[in-house]
Amino acid sequence: MEIGFAALQDAGELLAIYSQYMETPITFECAPPAEEEFTERIRNISACYPYLVCRENGRIIGYAYAHRQAERAAYQWNAELSIYLDRGARGRGLGRRLYGALMELLRLQGIRTVYALVTVPNPASEGLHRAMGFRTMGVQRSTGYKDGAWRDVAWFEKPIGAYDVAPAPLRPLEQVPGEQVDRILAAASGE
Repeated sequence: MEIGFAALQDAGELLAIYSQYMETPITFECAPPAEEEFTERIRNISACYPYLVCRENGRIIGYAYAHRQAERAAYQWNAELSIYLDRGARGRGLGRRLYGALMELLRLQGIRTVYALVTVPNPASEGLHRAMGFRTMGVQRSTGYKDGAWRDVAWFEKPIGAYDVAPAPLRPLEQVPGEQVDRILAAASGE
């Protein structure tokens, strides 16, 4: 198993995993985006934040990424996380590995708090977030309509950095020293 960064040419494989969730309330998208749009999402997110993939025997079996949690400048030290695993890869601890590496990279960038939105009930995702030290921040009731029902979404949060006075601006991932990035990815890959 190897954890590394997503490349634009991975869009098709990532989209195939994401599409497994279209007929569920786990994502609020109702139809999969076109591959070109998905490629642009990877490009835009990767410009500043980590977009990780997990490969097993050369095939992508899961991915996780971070993006800006809110647009105003004072929110720059926050990030929202997302994770999607191939159906055959669930229950093997992959979510913990991807999320662990993702949060370590974000911490090095200067992120202080990470957030996640989880459609509830979703015992697997709720369990992952609690096991990773997230706490429930609140629930948005009947916030999305999908699959014939109104769905609730729980907000989870986790502090990952110190809340010091006058923090430095968020560092793009490319400015994090390569040896630190390599060490995090190697540890997550089990090397």
